[in-house]
Amino acid sequence: MQKWSAISIGVLVVSASLVAAVAAKDAIENSVSDDSADKESTTVTKVEAAPSVEAQHENIKKQLAKTLPGIEVDNIVESPIPGVYEVMVGTQIAYVSADGKYLIQGSIFDLDSNENVTEQRLGLVRNDIIKNLNDSKMVVFGPKKPKHTVTVFTDIDCGYCRKLHNEMSQFNELGIKVRYMFYPRSGPNTESWIKAENVWCANDRREAMTKAKNGEDVTSKQCDASIVAEHYQTGRMMGLRGTPAILLESGELVQGYLPAEQLLARL
Repeated sequence: MQKWSAISIGVLVVSASLVAAVAAKDAIENSVSDDSADKESTTVTKVEAAPSVEAQHENIKKQLAKTLPGIEVDNIVESPIPGVYEVMVGTQIAYVSADGKYLIQGSIFDLDSNENVTEQRLGLVRNDIIKNLNDSKMVVFGPKKPKHTVTVFTDIDCGYCRKLHNEMSQFNELGIKVRYMFYPRSGPNTESWIKAENVWCANDRREAMTKAKNGEDVTSKQCDASIVAEHYQTGRMMGLRGTPAILLESGELVQGYLPAEQLLARL
């Protein structure tokens, strides 16, 4: 926009001295007014030129698509760090700079509260994933009046999974209900997978689970055991690295075995 330093005003000269004085005064006032208006216009122009939140997010997506082809970004929000954005891909979180040039993997910690901000966000995502999986879609061991509920991804042939199951009475005595989801680490159509299907198709799933964990053969009738695949896919979405994996009520995921007392302390 053109900057005005002075305004030329054409006048009819009636009285040279009087009109000149008036014209000079008007010119000064108009110049000040125009300069103020110009500053305001400049400020408005700068605000309008700033990219919208949606545009900023779209720019980041485009930049990531160039550098990381095949990655589909599900969500972008501002992180607690100015100029850094949280990017969600499935249930995985990373952070990128505003220009999409730099990517950071890892957790953000709030040093004032000593909280893992990233883990809190992931907890919300995990709970959202399993909210539609109620007890009827799991194998459940629990007291009559549980104080806490945990969801455990288990592999029939996993050593520490068996150790956890052998201590089930201790968990239940502390008021902890354990909901099992199947996660055969070897994948579909393997021995561990078939064992999981047999447990699910048994008339008494709790009894069958205990037998299978003890290394006993479990035979059952044919049934719809697609729940095993559903559990397995859920575990993959959560990025499980092994079993047992214990999902707490807060959404925190504990990767590995915990004794009953230590688990209670985390709840």
